[in-house]
Amino acid sequence: MAIGLTIYALGRKNLPESSHHIPNPLPADKRLPVIGAAVAGVVLIAVLSLTGVLSADRLATIVVFITIIAAIIYFWVILSSKKITKIERRRVYSFIPMFIVSAVFWSLYQQQFTVVTEYSDKQLNRDIFGWEMPVSWVQSINPVFVMILSLVFAWIWTKMGDRQPPTPIKFAAGVIVMGIAFLLFIPMASTVPNSAPLLGLVGVLFVFTVAELLISPVSLSLATKLAPEVFHTQMVALLFLSIALGTAMAGVLAEYYNDEDQVAYFGILGGIAIVVGIVLIVFTAPIRKLMSGVR
Repeated sequence: MAIGLTIYALGRKNLPESSHHIPNPLPADKRLPVIGAAVAGVVLIAVLSLTGVLSADRLATIVVFITIIAAIIYFWVILSSKKITKIERRRVYSFIPMFIVSAVFWSLYQQQFTVVTEYSDKQLNRDIFGWEMPVSWVQSINPVFVMILSLVFAWIWTKMGDRQPPTPIKFAAGVIVMGIAFLLFIPMASTVPNSAPLLGLVGVLFVFTVAELLISPVSLSLATKLAPEVFHTQMVALLFLSIALGTAMAGVLAEYYNDEDQVAYFGILGGIAIVVGIVLIVFTAPIRKLMSGVR
């Protein structure tokens, strides 16, 4: 990120003059209501926390419901607006199934910080020539793969050009591969503590990364391309709401994980993800029609 910011700073002088003047997204006449709403939100959260309604054990479930409500409101505001054209409205409709698939993907992917961490602590054999690798180091495996494979995927998409698959197919492939990654835990399932091979988990996290790179980099681009002219920020917000929903769902699902019944847990969730991906493939044609030219 530091390197990227340095490149931007050095090359900023080559950008058009219009890019140096960013309009304030919050007009002066809207600042007071927004500040008031923010303060009211903070007070509400404080009251709910102090009264025990908003407790740690319910937090993930509460976030899931709040995120779903927020997403519905965002979609309703955009789709009911008279400021968008017929084509723009169709494109927003096409984003709804992508939103759902994105949430399903992240609900599995983000479990590397919950279930996979617990799995690594209790089931993984972290002994390397007599030295036990810390559990926390497992979280470094995926970022290393991301840095390596990002270059590979960028080269592949650039090389393919117009021959690369449309975005719905990439989304479908991403969630299917994520489902396969969960199924790969099944051969390593065991009730014997610290018996799962380290290289096996490394391989699973490699598949995690492949799935991520099929969805994560293209999702932001998709959101901006499908966004109506007057709702660019809101569409990007919807994308991040799908990630928030998936992340919260990962927390909810993690409560059902049991070391004694790993096959059922990984098998059911992996199977559901694969089915979701297949359904998206089946409906790719009508979705692309709604996308109105956006790939």
